[in-house]
Amino acid sequence: MEYLALIGSVVLIHLMAVMSPGPDFFMALRNSLTYSRKTGIYTAIGFGLGIGVHVVYCVFGLALIISKSIVVFNVIKFLGAAYLIYIGVMSIVSKNNKIEVKDQDHKTDISALKAVRIGFLTNVLNPKATLFFLSLFTFVIGPETPSHIMVLLGVIMMVNTAIWFSLVAVFFTQKRIQQFYNQFQRVFNRIFGVTLIAIGLKIIFSK
Repeated sequence: MEYLALIGSVVLIHLMAVMSPGPDFFMALRNSLTYSRKTGIYTAIGFGLGIGVHVVYCVFGLALIISKSIVVFNVIKFLGAAYLIYIGVMSIVSKNNKIEVKDQDHKTDISALKAVRIGFLTNVLNPKATLFFLSLFTFVIGPETPSHIMVLLGVIMMVNTAIWFSLVAVFFTQKRIQQFYNQFQRVFNRIFGVTLIAIGLKIIFSK
């Protein structure tokens, strides 16, 4: 019960980040449209596995830094907070990136393994994802944070990522869903931006 608020906050931030259009979003759309809905779902599973890589190096890397130098950790913490505030501001002022689903000729489908690999590499090699998770985990990790809480957060974020992008593969190729998202995208971006700025400020002023 002690960590429910922390878990809820991190999961909410991550969900809004996942829902904001980026390389993963457009790769999920591309594979769903170019190949098949099934390939889009396998691509989403690859994204989830990629999240696991970010979680592992952030948890162990930051934990090691804490054990060696709390000063260095605090520097990373403030840089992470500044980055969260930055992407929050950019989210608020960003223009809508309308998703336009057009009729395409489907190519011969690719294997499940290849689709998973595409999703995995797209996520792992995204430098913005690295910065985001470093920022996120400086908010979570402290000398008193139990390891099982960090593992739980990692698993939740992996599952949430795979589920969301599977929904992208299923729904975003439908005209009505596309129109709804385009209509309210600015609202989503502003909510995401304000939340990230608030979290960044909280990190800066927390002891």
